Amino acid sequence: MKNTIFTSPIKFINSAWQPSLLAIILSFCLIFLSGCQGSAQKDNGVIHLTLWQAINPPANRDVFQKLVDKFNQAHPDIQVESIYAEGLPKVLTAIVGNAPPDILLFDPQITGQFVELGAIKPLEDWLEKLPLKSEIVPSLFEDMQLNGHIWSIPLYTSNIGIFYRPKLFKAAGITELPKTWEELRQVAKKLTIDKNGDKRPEQYGMLLPLGKQEWTVFTWFPFLFSAGGEVVTNNRPNLTNPGALAALKFWEDLIKDGSAKLSLPERGYEEDDFIAGRVAMQLTGPWTYILKSNVDYDVFPIPANVDRATVTGTGIIYLMKTQPAREQAALKFLEYALSEEFQKTWSVGTGFLPVNIKAAQSDAFQQFISKKPVLKVFLEQISVARARPIIAGYSRLSDSLGRAIESTLLGKSSAEKALKEAQDRLDLIW
Repeated sequence: MKNTIFTSPIKFINSAWQPSLLAIILSFCLIFLSGCQGSAQKDNGVIHLTLWQAINPPANRDVFQKLVDKFNQAHPDIQVESIYAEGLPKVLTAIVGNAPPDILLFDPQITGQFVELGAIKPLEDWLEKLPLKSEIVPSLFEDMQLNGHIWSIPLYTSNIGIFYRPKLFKAAGITELPKTWEELRQVAKKLTIDKNGDKRPEQYGMLLPLGKQEWTVFTWFPFLFSAGGEVVTNNRPNLTNPGALAALKFWEDLIKDGSAKLSLPERGYEEDDFIAGRVAMQLTGPWTYILKSNVDYDVFPIPANVDRATVTGTGIIYLMKTQPAREQAALKFLEYALSEEFQKTWSVGTGFLPVNIKAAQSDAFQQFISKKPVLKVFLEQISVARARPIIAGYSRLSDSLGRAIESTLLGKSSAEKALKEAQDRLDLIW
């Protein structure tokens, strides 16, 4: 069984038809969305709010819907309708057509674009008056902020660790888990085994994600942060600093050692090789199907170089600009989403980590992680977890980084050359 990543591919249309056809499609979308928005008005004193989310898998969506239903029961004057609406293009079309949802669940890396469009409301004044602010995990504020304002609240969080196969470690005579990059490199070598001598190992130490899309970049960020690196300085790309070079060179060294296997292109999140024993270690988080598999597994923190570090995988909630009455009603749902009760139920039901400190300390969540002890590693890593850059041009930055990582792993360029070419490309378009 594989994880599924849902995308909204945009197919290119013949240039002769493209402008008129796209205009027709956009007009239809705007008419449709305007109709939807029109239904979200006051009805007998009840404010109807639309909430767009792309929660997967469906089982997690069910958990969320039950929590929405509970809110609606407790607030008869506010009724929230949760709608599955996957894909950024649909959101942007709604914003341009002045028909956005009232509440949006999305990734924080799009914050800069929404701010430029004037589509979301800043939340710092509201949050400052909210007693719940002190209960939010402190490290998550990095995901919420841009240019001195808070633009979102966290719904859930997670981070990257290294899953491993204990039986394969034991068979290779490895008795201590790696705590540094050099130890990780040596462990990966020991776990790489060519049983028949054909110079093609049947077992590799580690799986590295091949591709230039966000999953590859996301799983590389823990090493960037661990090396003390950055990719943005003063709101401009900075890919050629020593930390970034060290992080990419480390992945390059694992490939040169022959101890890392590359995933299929853009499928570095799949667990097939790990479950089949073709790789002994894999970079992923607590959302992985590995937790539901029948193989032996465990997890250890990202080994350190300069510092201990990992990257957050946080889902956030935006308050969209609509009308004052609807915005005030939507804030009540945001407050509910931050509450201990919501976070406790959501985390136990989905496996994501709570963003509320009291929920993480609750008996219910502690009993839950006692049955899934690997989650303790991710819970402990929260204190050293950092966010990817929250800037308007993140998609361009990520694309250039992804190209550099892919080129390096395929041996087309050295880490230094690949990052220099990526920086030059960004300098031209920034």
